[in-house]
Amino acid sequence: MSATIDPSTMSDNPSGRGLSPRGVMVASVVGNTLEFYDFLVYGTIAALVFPVLFFPQGGDPAIGLLLSLSTFAVGFFARPVGAAVFGHLGDRIGRRRALMATLVIMGVATIVIGCLPVFGQVGVVAPILLVVMRLVQGFAVGGEWGGAVLMISESGHPRNAGRGTSFVQLGSPFGLLLANGAVLLTVTATTDEQFLEWGWRLPFIASAVLLVVGIYIRLRLEETPVFKQLEEAGKVAKVPVADVFRHQWRRLLLGMGATAVVFSGYYVFTIISVTYLGRIGADTSIVLTGLVVGSALSIPVILCTGRLSDRIGRRPLYWVGAIATAIWGFAFFPLLDTGSAPLIVMAVSIGILTWAIMYGVQGAFLPELFPQQLRYTGSSLAFQLTSALGGLVPVVCIALLTTFGTTVAIGAFVAVTALVSGVAAWLAPETAPAKVEARASSAQGGAAA
Repeated sequence: MSATIDPSTMSDNPSGRGLSPRGVMVASVVGNTLEFYDFLVYGTIAALVFPVLFFPQGGDPAIGLLLSLSTFAVGFFARPVGAAVFGHLGDRIGRRRALMATLVIMGVATIVIGCLPVFGQVGVVAPILLVVMRLVQGFAVGGEWGGAVLMISESGHPRNAGRGTSFVQLGSPFGLLLANGAVLLTVTATTDEQFLEWGWRLPFIASAVLLVVGIYIRLRLEETPVFKQLEEAGKVAKVPVADVFRHQWRRLLLGMGATAVVFSGYYVFTIISVTYLGRIGADTSIVLTGLVVGSALSIPVILCTGRLSDRIGRRPLYWVGAIATAIWGFAFFPLLDTGSAPLIVMAVSIGILTWAIMYGVQGAFLPELFPQQLRYTGSSLAFQLTSALGGLVPVVCIALLTTFGTTVAIGAFVAVTALVSGVAAWLAPETAPAKVEARASSAQGGAAA
């Protein structure tokens, strides 16, 4: 099952509504940023106040923390479902329609979370409603990433896919920057009592403004040239999810393996850092500052690695990122234990930078593993199936810390996932067009000789 569209036949202006390729890029980045903001602001608030507000505190406070982080994980379990549903829609009826649906669903769910009653008001109904809304969030974000990277990669030349999709990858640090910036601003502007009573709601409710902006921008998008040509050629997949599992399951497993450390390292350096400092009685605002600084610094790293992957290939950069993440996983917690604000900010920032090396490449690498008519479904499933396991990272890390009594166990966990990613990247084919063409030319030259 193959279908390849010649990029030379693409229009220079893929949007019938006047958007240039650069406009398509901006629209994809903004929409992706808004969705990641909605999804990530939950993680920070869940670590700070949800154990107190949504779960009964009759015993060990660690139980409330584990329950709160478990609701964070619930959203990840819904992401593969969203990947399958929106991947099917994106490969069947178009990328643009699927992306518009994910944006609206995510925005509404986030606003509702900010309006939920707490346990002290309605009892057990409060955590049930929280879990339901988190499931809706996960379902929506499951279909966002694959469509966003395809909007750019299918609107330009494949040889520049790494550079183009690296801009979409900025949605995560931008979203993290917005989410933690909003929480930090709210924490700073309110007292502890005010934040616990009503301040935590503000970052969620602010999503209403972001939702309006996102809808306006995405209404200006039209379908990608690649999908239009697939339709005209009658190459649209009828049952893309089944086709991926039946014909592309090896590529799916390799894509999942390659992203393992991307999720483990990211959530250790972000969510677990907030939780750990709160557990040892340190000022959590320090790590929020580190998250903001790290997110800002990761932006040029993502752009550089995406561009570099077009020249040297996707796999070498995955190996560099995996090794760096494994090493930093062992250095991370000793730096947090110092209690020094500069060292904590440095620890979190460098951790995010090791993640950024791989993340800048991922937007091109995962879709390129699959044929064009299955790329929305294939890349979304590879990304989101691993993310479902990644949602367990905070729970696993707290369990490891409780069981072994040392953060070395968490560092070893990160190192194991780095090994998995390194092996998967080694087994996967090199997908960068420049490297593929060079390999083909070499093979032809050898055959002629």
